[in-house]
Amino acid sequence: MNARRLTATVLCSAAAMTALSGCKTKGEIVVDQGVGITAVRSKCPAVGIPDYTGDMTLFRGEAKTADAIDVVAAMTDVRAQCDENLGEKVTSTVSFQVQARRNDTAGARQVTLPYFVSVLQGGSAVISKRVGTVTLNFADGQPRAQATVNANAFVDRSAATLPQEVRDRIMRKRKAGDTDAALDPLADPQVKAAVARASFEVLVGFQLNEGQLAYNATR
Repeated sequence: MNARRLTATVLCSAAAMTALSGCKTKGEIVVDQGVGITAVRSKCPAVGIPDYTGDMTLFRGEAKTADAIDVVAAMTDVRAQCDENLGEKVTSTVSFQVQARRNDTAGARQVTLPYFVSVLQGGSAVISKRVGTVTLNFADGQPRAQATVNANAFVDRSAATLPQEVRDRIMRKRKAGDTDAALDPLADPQVKAAVARASFEVLVGFQLNEGQLAYNATR
């Protein structure tokens, strides 16, 4: 999972705070006066699916050709509900749909697929990872099935809170004519690093083996 761009809608992130269910309308920092920036951040983690992990293809036998495909499943409708003001842990409840299609529709069939829920800090450090399973029930003669998954992810409130010194540097009002009036405090390396350390993401995807991941990356 080296390519970790989020392919699902980002929820509760600094750049997408408004009009999103489950998120507060204002985050920890709002700078809306003086010269410079407007910044909003929340202790709630962003949520998404890493590249190449949102689909899973099962084959009949060893061949990886179109005529050998057995079941294809995809994650959709990723959502998060999060309240950053309860307890020492910030809890994000993530839900998503798994929609699947099978080629052989004869008989009722149950298919169980593994998925993961991982919490990242600062864009790269894996804080936790949990693997679960979702079961899809195909009715006799039906090519499609779907299931809903709900999972919780936890972030330490203290780790998601910016140090007061950093908050003060970001929120300090600047006047036109100040030597640093046109400088974005979030561009300062120390501030940027502190914001990164306090930023978390919840990533969900199918738990793929190396062959499945390679298939998704090259198809």
